[in-house]
Amino acid sequence: MAHFRLALTAAAMLLVLCAERATALDLNQVNGAELSAARPGKARAQIDPVLVKAQVLLDRAGFSPGEIDGRAGDNFKKAMAAFAAANDLDQEDRLTPAAWEKLKATSAEPVLIKYTIEEKDVRGPFLKKLPAKMEQMKTLNRLDYTSPLEALAEKFHMSQSLLKALNPRLSFDKAGEGIAVANVSNDPPDARVAKIEIDKSKRELRALSKTGDLIMMAPASIGSKEKPAPSGTHKVNAVTSNPTYKYNPEYAFKGVKTKKPFTIKPGPNNPVGVVWIALSVKGYGIHGTPEPSQVSKTQSHGCIRLTNWDAKKLAAMVSKGTAVAFLE
Repeated sequence: MAHFRLALTAAAMLLVLCAERATALDLNQVNGAELSAARPGKARAQIDPVLVKAQVLLDRAGFSPGEIDGRAGDNFKKAMAAFAAANDLDQEDRLTPAAWEKLKATSAEPVLIKYTIEEKDVRGPFLKKLPAKMEQMKTLNRLDYTSPLEALAEKFHMSQSLLKALNPRLSFDKAGEGIAVANVSNDPPDARVAKIEIDKSKRELRALSKTGDLIMMAPASIGSKEKPAPSGTHKVNAVTSNPTYKYNPEYAFKGVKTKKPFTIKPGPNNPVGVVWIALSVKGYGIHGTPEPSQVSKTQSHGCIRLTNWDAKKLAAMVSKGTAVAFLE
């Protein structure tokens, strides 16, 4: 019986190892991925190296797929459709051979690189647990990341599942450890935005130059039936980094029971993320989020919600008076 149990344990371990090998991604595999190697129909079941490469290239080119996850989700389709339109291609939301060639031509740098985890990446402090309710957040001194994994994934615009798949069996909590990450930029762009378009039906934000050229496109959560987004054209009033969130009982958000105002301290897991772009219509703004995977997939409390990295990028390109038009 003991031998039988040992055999079962060994078999189980072998199955786990085989599963890890089947789902693990290799840096060279992604960097060398070509469209002909894609397996249509399986993208939802597993991470596709071709889609990882495409999403990184889209992110670099200013067409944000939201969280880079290697899957053909709605945000990836929005980015592809916008990229196709900007490059005079058939406006399809999928990766066609023509779009693939155009996309590869935007950058010659590898899409994945090796990154050595730094001391500041793992120093913290980190939250032991992020409270589920807003009222419980008001007692915290700061709304930090919950782990180095969460911090690193956001730093490189990636989903945590993709980061883990690229680096199996690593803990992400040791300085000096080398990991494969998306080769994206967090440097402030040089471009200036003259007008922002908030497309309610497409659930996306577009930033335009003075000449009307598209500088940036990003998926967005835009209002809800409970509290819809504004209409018409407004302006940027101010930009605040690491904002404090102030809850007004008049908002009467579903799930918030308190009748008294309260504040939530800054941090990446603050309800409005790491940046707040205040609009001229009182109480509304463009901001980040602690849940990048849910951008454009869930509703907001009237504001325009982007990933933290897209919100920071946009904030660096706008100024007081920048026009913000809401398209129905």
